[in-house]
Amino acid sequence: MKNLFRSSRFKLIAAVIALLLVGMFLCAANGYGETAQSSVVGTIFAPAHWVASKLSDGLDKIAGTATGNAQYEQKIDELQQELGDLQNQLADYNNLKTQNELYKDALELKEDNPDFTYLQASVIGRDSANPFCTFTINKGTLNDVKDGDAVLYGNYLVGVIKKAYPTYSIVSSIIDPDFGVSAYDIDTKELSYVTGDAELAQDGYCKFENLDSTTKVSYGSIIATAGISSTMPKDIIIGTVRDINDEVTDISTYAVIEPGTDIDKIDECLILTGFETESEAE
Repeated sequence: MKNLFRSSRFKLIAAVIALLLVGMFLCAANGYGETAQSSVVGTIFAPAHWVASKLSDGLDKIAGTATGNAQYEQKIDELQQELGDLQNQLADYNNLKTQNELYKDALELKEDNPDFTYLQASVIGRDSANPFCTFTINKGTLNDVKDGDAVLYGNYLVGVIKKAYPTYSIVSSIIDPDFGVSAYDIDTKELSYVTGDAELAQDGYCKFENLDSTTKVSYGSIIATAGISSTMPKDIIIGTVRDINDEVTDISTYAVIEPGTDIDKIDECLILTGFETESEAE
């Protein structure tokens, strides 16, 4: 114990305590007045005041920041909710706009052909490995859909039902090489047929082929179905002529056809489930 009181550490601690006590007495004696003693004491204790002040300011800022962040987070949540509502409204608007466009063109076609029976369908799948825009729709034989039915987007032909199942169907597009339909140029009345072509399909086109080398079909001509088949009515627009080329295998000519709509991007379509041919009408 005696060694403790004689140690340098104890003496240093005692000196600091004594200095603090002297400072307290001096402050009490001088009050709030400014004297040499108070200046000395203030100088000695200034670092402690500075540290305490900074700590206090820091705590205030932390508390303020926490409150501000909570308000910001609430505001962000509100804005995100509003954005979500607006996006839903925009999606509904786009869907309604698409359906209006779909039915507007189809209505014009139906006015000219009152015997047409339509069935709306949604695209529910696409074969990414198929380069010919084959797609699946959500209507099948239970909805009176059958193989060979024409598939339209508005008043444009996009394909035919390749295979109908009870609740869904596979659609073969007009750019598929397996597709073929009689067609004619509505201006020159030249008659031939439209089919898909593997090379042209890469650009989304099909061909109006087996034309005479002296054909009058030209750029911009509108090609429509000829209605020779019992499953395909007349005057359904297929597309417009983009180019005229000569076949390399014979002396005939063909026209490159751009479909009336972007088949790879449609998400709704109409199936022509019934119509009366001219022979049936007679």
